Amino acid sequence: MAYVPGAVLIAALVAGCSAGTEGDASATDSKPGTLTVSAAPPGKYRTLPEACRAIPLATLRDLLPGAAQLPEAQQDKVYEGAPAGTFDTDRRVGCRWKSDAPDASRSIAIDFERVVSYDPSVSDEDRAREVYAKKEEDADLPSASLPPDGTQKETASPDGSPTAGEDSGGRSDGASDGKTDAKPVAGSTTGDAADDATGDTADGGTAGTPAENLQPRVLDQLGDSAFLDDLLTRAGSTAQHRTVSVVFRTSNVIVTIEYTAQPALSTEVPDSKELQEKAQALGEKLVDGFSE
Repeated sequence: MAYVPGAVLIAALVAGCSAGTEGDASATDSKPGTLTVSAAPPGKYRTLPEACRAIPLATLRDLLPGAAQLPEAQQDKVYEGAPAGTFDTDRRVGCRWKSDAPDASRSIAIDFERVVSYDPSVSDEDRAREVYAKKEEDADLPSASLPPDGTQKETASPDGSPTAGEDSGGRSDGASDGKTDAKPVAGSTTGDAADDATGDTADGGTAGTPAENLQPRVLDQLGDSAFLDDLLTRAGSTAQHRTVSVVFRTSNVIVTIEYTAQPALSTEVPDSKELQEKAQALGEKLVDGFSE
């Protein structure tokens, strides 16, 4: 057996340990040329409100005035609402309320969608921006035809009547798609003679003053982004119903409100201004609920 001096043996052991340490360190290093990508932050909201309890009772009574004419038991059923069927209540919930009265029927529906990004490099909020932008694009808002102050362009003829191809609500595509966003001024006829006699214009403004903008449009002060749509259609052969939709985004949640009114008489047109004001007010309440 060959004799190995102690100093030589110790030196060999130290060299072996050093080599092993270097090998382990290199094994834990990432592959050359790869970059570590940090995951995008999750959305601000991880849960959704209970949809059928999202609207206060006092607000429901204001939105559904016909329910007050019903027996108490039926009123309770109306105000209870009907939840929307969804596959994942953690991602999407909704509710709908409807009241039928002899003179008119009204309904209100809300939908909450919590957007989740499955791309680790895209945040939930950025993905929600994309989803909202697609909804706004699909609404085909006529905002491009409005000047910066939000009032309608002066497209009326000298006598104050709308120009050809434009209805009294200012939306030019109403005749082609069978829908209109105009509403007659209360107590007036559809002819220009009534406008001349009263001094009112067909879009609800008075002579010499800018008309209030009731067109579908972007809303500047609701959530992070918002828009309003307003469609007047015919139900069946005679009855008309108007649906005002308000869609807004707050962080990674998108909320859709649909408020519909249908008078019993075919000659009556639902009031666009009233429906828009109430739908927007509801949107503000829902936004405040998220911030609480």
